[in-house]
Amino acid sequence: MTSAGRYSYGPWEGGPDPLAAPADLSAALDQIGRDVMDGASPQAAMRELLRRGLPGSRGMDELARRLWQRRAEITRRHRLDGTLQQVRELLDKALTAERRALFPDPDDDARFREARLDTLPPDTARAVTELADYDWRSAEAAQAYQDIRDLLGQQLLEQRFEGIKQGLQATSPEDVERIRQMLSDLTDLLAAHARGDPTTPQRFEQFMRQHGDYFPENPRTVDELIDALAARAAAAQRMLNSMTPQQRAELAQLAQQAFGDPRLAQQLATLDAQLQALRPGEDWQGSERFRGQDPLGLGEGAQAMADLAELDALAEQLAQSYAGARAEDVDLDALARQLGDEARVDARRLAELERELERNGFFERAPDGSLRLSPKAMRRLGSQALADVADALRSRRGERDLRRAGAAGEPTGASRQWEFGDSEPWDVPRTVRNAVLRRVTGSEGPLLTVEDVEVVDTEQRARAAVALCVDTSWSMVQDGHWVPMKRTALALHHLVRTRFRSDALELITFGRQAQRVDIAQLTGLAGVWEQGTNLHHALLLAGRHLRRHPDAAQVLLVVTDGEPTAHLEPDGEAVFSYPPLPQTLALTVREMDGLARNGTAVSIVMLGHDPRLAGFVHALARRCGGRVLEPGVDGLGAAVVGDYLRHRRRRA
Repeated sequence: MTSAGRYSYGPWEGGPDPLAAPADLSAALDQIGRDVMDGASPQAAMRELLRRGLPGSRGMDELARRLWQRRAEITRRHRLDGTLQQVRELLDKALTAERRALFPDPDDDARFREARLDTLPPDTARAVTELADYDWRSAEAAQAYQDIRDLLGQQLLEQRFEGIKQGLQATSPEDVERIRQMLSDLTDLLAAHARGDPTTPQRFEQFMRQHGDYFPENPRTVDELIDALAARAAAAQRMLNSMTPQQRAELAQLAQQAFGDPRLAQQLATLDAQLQALRPGEDWQGSERFRGQDPLGLGEGAQAMADLAELDALAEQLAQSYAGARAEDVDLDALARQLGDEARVDARRLAELERELERNGFFERAPDGSLRLSPKAMRRLGSQALADVADALRSRRGERDLRRAGAAGEPTGASRQWEFGDSEPWDVPRTVRNAVLRRVTGSEGPLLTVEDVEVVDTEQRARAAVALCVDTSWSMVQDGHWVPMKRTALALHHLVRTRFRSDALELITFGRQAQRVDIAQLTGLAGVWEQGTNLHHALLLAGRHLRRHPDAAQVLLVVTDGEPTAHLEPDGEAVFSYPPLPQTLALTVREMDGLARNGTAVSIVMLGHDPRLAGFVHALARRCGGRVLEPGVDGLGAAVVGDYLRHRRRRA
């Protein structure tokens, strides 16, 4: 608000935009979950999310693409001989004006002068040097030659001091002397700093009081001053490295004519040597290839080289390929300078997204510093997987919700909104509360509506011991069954942990060998080249789990896309053979017979269309009184979860 009581509006400059939409953590976690289930580590999945970005915002890959596009544009558009071209044009102007002044004069001195002009060397630098002591007849020519000297001085200073134009308002002898004094004081200051002189801070403050108008970046310490000067001097050196040897030689000779005083070039050379000694880590040896037609002067060329260096640094930050990389490492101010404010907003959103995912507890830092999904993230992924399965079950079988109460249903302590077909008792207090709140907020209508009604949530109390055995052989990865298998396990695990907590679920993977895993291990499991489908070992582990719960209904769920091709020997060695050995099939069948005798309900989910697998599992199911399901990849989750619920309802 202004002093006159009027409001003034402008862009927000007080930090993050307070009106910006919050980071979409749900969509981000879904993307990370998909990548983790594809076999990526949580750390790699986070990097992939930052690379791609979210809908409506650019990721780091797109920002990096725009950086490289800008970099290529700089080198394709420009060339570095702008100062030489300007000097040549001013020299031609001076020579033309001088000849025009000499032509009408009949005396011998005029002819002698014309002869001197005619015999000037062809290259610009030598011609300018030879005319240093020439007494110009033409005032226009004399001014053009003085413009050459002023141009060279200004360009040499602009090449090394980014803000020199603001401090150098004119090029009178007094101004030139003030610049020389500044350079002398600067080299003395840097020499004192290199010696470790304890008075350096005081000398720096005095230097900035005297010469601060030449440094609009306003460095606060000697080191900040050196950093800024060294970066600019290194860019100037890279520009010289990018020129041809002839162009470098010409510029070195022309530098002696800067402001008509060779001492300036000597002072700048001394300054460059000091900066290179103080900051050897700067890139003093690099070069670039410029192929364009737009000429750049020394100052503009140094700025172009500085821009290229900044673009390279930003590209490295966006690549996130170094240890401990984070999205907040990106220099937002530099990104805005190169790509504009929209790029700054995109990069800030990515950094906020990374911070919010960790702050909200979706990630944990392992002892080795790597990221891993937290239990909260696993619950979120499991909930989403279960919701997808619920949608598939409703579309396939017409069921409303997986939270379905049986005849023996008992209250869980929760309630839910009534849906058509519900037969559970009403939760009267919550129903009345909903009606009252609706009326208080001003909604019109009857005292009680269908939307107000909540029913008591119930669940079956029958207890089950469940072993889910999933095939992790290479064919599961190769044939596209890997992620659906993981999502199925995630959905079943979430259902058991949230709705049927008394059930005992064991997750077992089997490839060449079988092993028990927790849901986080299974979710992050990477597909590896491994031959063997050791269902025999998986059934041994499943039987051990089921026997630990003799009071529970026993359920075995097997997901596989290949017939058994491996078995476990008594000494623990896994034996693989394809086609399967008779011993492998016999041991697998024997273990399944033992489970069937103990009353285990068996369901085998068959993926793919292998006729040998189909023959084996159908024969095995008939032998043990089990079921064979062939849902395909899209129906895998609904088949496994639906079969688990069917077994629970039957046992209840």
